[in-house]
Amino acid sequence: MTTLAVLRPEPGNAATIARAHTAGFTTLSLPLFAVRALAWEVPDTERFDSLILTSANALRFGGLGLGALRRLPVLAVGPHTAAAARAAGFDVMAIGDGTAAEIAAIATAHGFTNALHLTGRDRTLERDGAIATVVPVYESATIPVDDAALHALYGTTALLHSARAAQRLAALIAGAGMDRAALGIAAFSSAIATAAGSGWREVAIARTPDDAALFAAVQARGSTTSR
Repeated sequence: MTTLAVLRPEPGNAATIARAHTAGFTTLSLPLFAVRALAWEVPDTERFDSLILTSANALRFGGLGLGALRRLPVLAVGPHTAAAARAAGFDVMAIGDGTAAEIAAIATAHGFTNALHLTGRDRTLERDGAIATVVPVYESATIPVDDAALHALYGTTALLHSARAAQRLAALIAGAGMDRAALGIAAFSSAIATAAGSGWREVAIARTPDDAALFAAVQARGSTTSR
């Protein structure tokens, strides 16, 4: 069975590892970032007709300001973000199965014209169309990764949950003088896989942005290459 290298920050790292073990994979934990809350001010909620969430981190690190936004219907990317929103007391109107840009299109399709987007500092959506305001409430700060930890990735398949993780993995591998061909990648989307560049042993892409789909893509890719 393929060993999966889980690169996302906590608490998502431990959650993905638990899901991977349930799915029968062995894992290696190597977070590339640490998530921390940002100071932010709650805008006038009367200006908005909906709330767009592309990551559960906005809920984990949004703090007390989230309470003022619970009247807004939520449009979420992925089932885990939607579940976190419901657990935080929000009404989830729609769940997008694809990219962050697609959730903005879903907002427009539902007739929303003034959505508030709570996101990270390195956001994937900008103010445009149905998105009236973008407010960063958390950031993913890089943490040191030594060469010994990187060399432990040889033979594994690295899970890429974001374009930023894909870019940093590629930079770290290059900096350590390692051969990409000894490492596979599995990405939440084709855009994330593209951000990692080429030359990897194999590339698997999830059909939807969730861990179950990511594991299925790894298994499917493994079945294809073993023939």
